[in-house]
Amino acid sequence: MIGKQVAHYTITEKIGAGGMGDVYRARDNKLGRDVALKVLPDAFAADPQRMARFKREAQILASLNLNHPNIAAIHGVEDTGDVRCLVLELVEGETLASLLERGAIPVDEALKIVVQIARALECAHEKGIIHRDLKPANVIVGADGGIKVLDFGLAKALADDTATTDSELATLSPTATRAGVILGTAAYMSPEQAKGKEVDRRADIWAFGVVLLELLTGRSIFRRETVSETMAAVLMTEPDLEELPRETPVAIRELLARCLRKDPTSRLRDIGDARIHIEEAKSGPERSAPAAPSVQATKAWWAFAAMTLIALALAWAPWRRSGPPDQPTLRFRQDPEDILNLIGGTALSLSRDGKYLAYVVRQGTDPNGRSI
Repeated sequence: MIGKQVAHYTITEKIGAGGMGDVYRARDNKLGRDVALKVLPDAFAADPQRMARFKREAQILASLNLNHPNIAAIHGVEDTGDVRCLVLELVEGETLASLLERGAIPVDEALKIVVQIARALECAHEKGIIHRDLKPANVIVGADGGIKVLDFGLAKALADDTATTDSELATLSPTATRAGVILGTAAYMSPEQAKGKEVDRRADIWAFGVVLLELLTGRSIFRRETVSETMAAVLMTEPDLEELPRETPVAIRELLARCLRKDPTSRLRDIGDARIHIEEAKSGPERSAPAAPSVQATKAWWAFAAMTLIALALAWAPWRRSGPPDQPTLRFRQDPEDILNLIGGTALSLSRDGKYLAYVVRQGTDPNGRSI
């Protein structure tokens, strides 16, 4: 393909490959610019019905003119008979998938990336376009930190009715979702996609949450060895937010919990809300997960508690001393053979108010020690 002429484009090098076809750099000889040509697989291009649907969807996408700094533009479709391809904006940089091979991304940097993804999704959703295949491989980070989201809407344009196998986990080819048909990249599919149901913008919000969590943890949370196992994890496994770095703001933890609810009716409904949360987390005061108390703080607390107890004790002592003096203990001997007991009477009687005790004894001592 190198050096081949496709309409007024000259192919100069191959720059990528995937389930949607091979991608080449080409020179636009009319406008004097470089573009990307996504050449469709032969099996796809040979199907007249699929090709007609693809052209229709691609032309709609191009006409919508998603003019946004974070969206890679679709310029058009070319069909020269032997080559059928999409003409796309050429985006220079490194994919998020490639960056993640080196591990998790620091929180501040990750938030700068995902807020741009949210802006791209917000623009597309406002025009009624759902990405359907958002994943790290479809996001390119430029040298200046700016990002571009690729392949908006192409998942639907490239829809196929063929069954998915476990042979390829990275890309389910082709990738889209229609009623009863499971498409898309498994690890980033929403539960409703995995069930083959109709989807709306909330499927993109789910994928957005999965991507954000992967950036912060460095791990694809649902990815398993096979597609079927991966989809089972999407349907059955709850994401573990405890894996997030401690410095992750509370607002971002709460946002992830809302994005990753399996029931779409309970999920975050508008990606614009996610953008607002992220922008506030970036610009507002740091509010991370609560940290364990320091040794100094613990010692200070115990010192304060001890001083409080001492103060209470000192305040109580004078009050106790100012109370009524202790009364002497009265002692006497009650003879069980007392005549009163023998005749059924009583030798003791307590007044109704409880203040006085009347008693009869043969011998005893009064409070002053005198015999009675």
